[in-house]
Amino acid sequence: MKALVHDRVSPHMLRSAEAPAPIPGPSEALIEVVSFSFNFGEVAFRVPGLPDGTIPGWDAAGIVVTPAADGSGPPAGSRVVTFGWSGAWAEQRAVDTAQLAVVPDALDLGATAALPVAAATALQAVRRLGLIVGRRVLVTGASGGVGRYAVQLARLAGAEVVASVGNPGRGIGLKELGAAEVIIGPQALHGRVFGVIDNVGGRQLADAYLRLESGGTVVAVGKASREATTIDFEEARMRVDRGRIETFVIGTPLGGDLAELVRFAERGDLDLAIGWRGDWIDYSRAADALVNREIRGKAVLDFRRTD
Repeated sequence: MKALVHDRVSPHMLRSAEAPAPIPGPSEALIEVVSFSFNFGEVAFRVPGLPDGTIPGWDAAGIVVTPAADGSGPPAGSRVVTFGWSGAWAEQRAVDTAQLAVVPDALDLGATAALPVAAATALQAVRRLGLIVGRRVLVTGASGGVGRYAVQLARLAGAEVVASVGNPGRGIGLKELGAAEVIIGPQALHGRVFGVIDNVGGRQLADAYLRLESGGTVVAVGKASREATTIDFEEARMRVDRGRIETFVIGTPLGGDLAELVRFAERGDLDLAIGWRGDWIDYSRAADALVNREIRGKAVLDFRRTD
C-alpha cells in the first residue's frame, strides 16, 4: 500500500513509499483511508529517533474494510473517523474500535479527518475550564487547528470568546466562527478573562496568565511559539489574586468525543476548520505551509475524494 513513512534525511523527515498493510488486532478494525490530516505538533516536532519506515499520523477518516474480530465497533462498509498514535498516513490503518466514530452520510467523510486530535483537544480543554456560560474566555493561537475549534466550542458552551492571533490576516473568519473580539496577542487584551486556552506558550502564555480574573485558569495546550515560558510570580501575585495554570495532555480513548464532535458538525454547529486540502502526494507542500503558519486551520490530504 502507499504511505508516508518516517525518513530522517528527507524534508520534514517524510517520504512517500510502499509499505506492508497493517494486521489488525482482535479489537481493531481495518480501515481503508480516504483522507488524513496533519497537525502542527506532529509535523513541526517530528521525532528524529523514530525508526525509518515507520508510518506516522494520528488522524484519518475512511471506510471499514474488516470489522474488529471481537465484535466491537461498526460493520464493514461503515464510514468512520479515527484516531491512533501512528499509522494514519497510509492507504489502510488498523485502529482500535474505542478510537473511532461513525460518520453520517450528510458529512463529507474526508473532511472529518480534520477532527480527531485538534477538535478533541479543544473540546477537552474547554471542559477543563468548567462552567463558562456568560464568562469571558481567551483563546491564543486562535487561527490554528486547535484554536479555531476552541473558539467555536467555547462559544457553544456559552462563553464570550476573545480570539488572539499573530497578525490581522490570521484573524480572518474568526468572528464568523463565534469570536466576540479578535486581538493581536494577549497584551492587547482589555480587561480580564475567566479562562484561557493557550496554544502558543512562551511570552504569550505568561502574558495571558497575568490577565486572569481571580480564581481563573489557563489550560496550557501547545507550544507553537517553540519558546520556553518564564513567569515572574512576584508580579503575578500583585496582578492576579489567585490563578492557576494546568498542563494539558489529551485523554484517550477518543471514540466518545469524536461521536460528539461529529454530531456538532452534522447539526452545522461546528465548522471543520480546513485551511488547506489537496492530494496526499503534495504532502511536502502542505507540511511547509503548516509549519510556516500559512494555513488557517487544519491541513487535510486525500487518498481519494468521496464527496
